[in-house]
Amino acid sequence: MDFNEYQQKSRKTAAYPAIGHPVIYPTLGLVNEAGEVAGKIKKVFRDKGGQISPETREALRAELGDVLWYIAQVCTELEIPLDEVATHNLDKLYSRLERGAIQGDGDNR
Repeated sequence: MDFNEYQQKSRKTAAYPAIGHPVIYPTLGLVNEAGEVAGKIKKVFRDKGGQISPETREALRAELGDVLWYIAQVCTELEIPLDEVATHNLDKLYSRLERGAIQGDGDNR
């Protein structure tokens, strides 16, 4: 499955309240789900000595799926194909790599 197919199919399950602009709800959901991923990783290092168990890996896969779903909805609300986001991101990163700017700060490096 490619990103655009995922984006299109995920839309069938996109039922969320209208709270102003349609991008607001999925953006808040994205932040929430990303926080859940971070929380699970934090607990791996706090409670499990940095060892990611099969159960934790499965829980992270589920949370990352939720992150992907919300990214797809934000893209849809902004009328941006998810494939374009992925392609643009790789182009940016490869450009930085080629210029020796993969590390550092700032969006325009």
